[in-house]
Amino acid sequence: MSLPKINVPLHELTIPSSGKKIKYRPFVVKEEKLLLLAMESENTREMTDAIVQIINNCVQSKIDVEELSTFDIEYIFLNVRAKSVGEVLEFSITCPDDNQTQVEVEINIDDIKVQKSDAHTDTIDLGNGYLIKMKYPTMKYIMNKKNLDSKSAIENTFEYAVDCIDQIYNKEEVWESANSTRKEMEEWVESLEPKQYEKLQDFFNTMPKLKHTVSITNPVTEVKSDVTIEGLANFFA
Repeated sequence: MSLPKINVPLHELTIPSSGKKIKYRPFVVKEEKLLLLAMESENTREMTDAIVQIINNCVQSKIDVEELSTFDIEYIFLNVRAKSVGEVLEFSITCPDDNQTQVEVEINIDDIKVQKSDAHTDTIDLGNGYLIKMKYPTMKYIMNKKNLDSKSAIENTFEYAVDCIDQIYNKEEVWESANSTRKEMEEWVESLEPKQYEKLQDFFNTMPKLKHTVSITNPVTEVKSDVTIEGLANFFA
């Protein structure tokens, strides 16, 4: 006789970047095992692969997971995780006033949202009539990048800036990055003035992020502080 099949509930959420509603199920033991093995490896690529695989398995709506932005992936995974193993996260935060004392906190996952800075824009004005249209790094892009952990922050930021330019344009012409070689794009970015390049960096610094702020009190100094937690990795640190 066949073993009984246990049905799992479906839930709904809205993708932050597009507003599209999707249905998803909690992950099961097979997928939890995949995640734990990836976490144990402490390898960014293995963690990314595991998260994408779990979302692909759990989302019941038609979406191309690898083409979603990184913050969409983080938000979806956090919600899948909440419905799978619990909606309250428990972890330690180091008090910023002494950078030593640890405080235990609890955060309801429903309170964690993708937040967008008011200063954020995907259109960058370089001056002299030239503008850049940027695109968000997708999970597919991250998965295809090599040696992310071994490169410096400066190197990674430059690569992101080169790869996430969608268009360069003025009133008369539009230059699609897809029609240029990688070397041509690198040389073009290297030709920018430092103040112009800073605007590219600002795109990434202000882009939507999975973020939550908690208020804590240092039990030793009694100093109160607001601590902002950003990015999926930090919520499971």
